[in-house]
Amino acid sequence: MSTPAPAVVAALESAGLTYRVVVHDTPVHSLAEAAAARGVEVADVIKTLVVRRGEGDYLFVLVPGGRAISWPKLRALLGISRMSMPPADEAYEATGMKRGTITPLGSRTAWPVIADFAIASRGEITLGSGAHDVAIGVDAKELLEATAATIADVTEPE
Repeated sequence: MSTPAPAVVAALESAGLTYRVVVHDTPVHSLAEAAAARGVEVADVIKTLVVRRGEGDYLFVLVPGGRAISWPKLRALLGISRMSMPPADEAYEATGMKRGTITPLGSRTAWPVIADFAIASRGEITLGSGAHDVAIGVDAKELLEATAATIADVTEPE
């Protein structure tokens, strides 16, 4: 049976977060499949995206399913004109997790977290666990508090 990455479990427990582990019985290939496998709505599948602000300077952006980063909104919030999503190997180096498994919990470095405002009104959300085919379910408000997330309107419909 697959399990979350040990660093993620340690971060969850250190933060005192109640969580559930969701193992996908079969690989998922879409957001809809991930939601169905987790027994949640698409909007409750949270993508953790790594954004590079500069050399060696990253942050996590939490994006609800069905939405995408609005680069103009994110740039305005941060007051910077240039940022990008790093290549997969660079994201791995910055977080210790492969794309598709990234979570702000248990990263090699505790990068700042920006969460789209829509997440704050959700109950349980699911996100990566640092391992393939495994997700974690946590209370949205508790996660946002534990990660000291900045909550802002930073997405748009896909």
